[in-house]
Amino acid sequence: MFAARPADVLSFAAIERVARADDGQLKGFQRHQVASHIRDIRDYLARDDALLPNAVIVAFIDGVKVKDLSDGLVQVQIKVTPGQPPGFVVDGQQRLSALSGIDKPDFQVFVSALVCKDYNELRQQFVLINNTRPLPKTLIYELLPNVDGLPERFTQRKFAARIVDMLNFTRGSSLRGEVRQHTNPTGTISDTAMQRLIMNSGSDGAVRSLMHFEDREARAFHLVSEFFHAVATVYGPAWHGMSPRFSRLRHGAGIVAMGFVMDHLHSVEGAIERHQFESGLRLLAPYTAWTSGQWPLESLDTRPWNGIQNTPSDIDLLTRYLVSSLKKALRKPRSIANG
Repeated sequence: MFAARPADVLSFAAIERVARADDGQLKGFQRHQVASHIRDIRDYLARDDALLPNAVIVAFIDGVKVKDLSDGLVQVQIKVTPGQPPGFVVDGQQRLSALSGIDKPDFQVFVSALVCKDYNELRQQFVLINNTRPLPKTLIYELLPNVDGLPERFTQRKFAARIVDMLNFTRGSSLRGEVRQHTNPTGTISDTAMQRLIMNSGSDGAVRSLMHFEDREARAFHLVSEFFHAVATVYGPAWHGMSPRFSRLRHGAGIVAMGFVMDHLHSVEGAIERHQFESGLRLLAPYTAWTSGQWPLESLDTRPWNGIQNTPSDIDLLTRYLVSSLKKALRKPRSIANG
């Protein structure tokens, strides 16, 4: 283990990307660069207070000599030939790529160096090092509301995660104890689905209209909680005590799609309180098939009630069907009244 400047690391270690030779043989092992990931790392590392405690791992087969100096210290000599670095980056290629575009000449990274007997052992180490189990997303998202100074891409998710926390643990919330989180594994509603509902609404829906208030978190919590109070009242049998397996209303697809129903009722009817949402949801009820029946999603696409899956295409289909059905239902009583 030693410290080195990123430019020095890239002078003695190559990023060998996985590819196929002309004869079809596999060569290299690194995945291709992920531009958005590199950009996020670069934006963070450009800050004055940036830290990078994660070590870059470099493996050598030859071109390196290690001399034991005792007391846990070693002297590492790396023979560098221009254009022919002797080492291979095993882990940390995105970090190095991000750092290569930043003007921080004194910034150093930790380097863990492995000396392998052959290329097979090097590849073996790559597989073992990169096959560790990542942290569960539920844990990461639950931690977000309590972490400051994160890259910008986490901002929207952090707000949504905070509202989900409030919905899951606040007395009087319509979803108290209902959302499955790392600290509440008995919940049955997906935390990521609820976060997606809030992020969608915050992007171009009801929650967005609240973002200019200082107490926007409290207002967003109240809005979403009141909406699901109304959902529980109107669709009781499909809601109370049901799991996603037996009710598409509590399924990830249903949760996200119903977020757009909430936004539409807020936009068109000015709904904020539960009783205001209930009237619209009752009009929508005859068009739904949460626990039985069929979804006439499109002219040539009719699904059984449990044929809706938690995929972007199915969520989009269900959303369009619910919102268009709601618009149709809202027009009916008005046309009668006007007649």
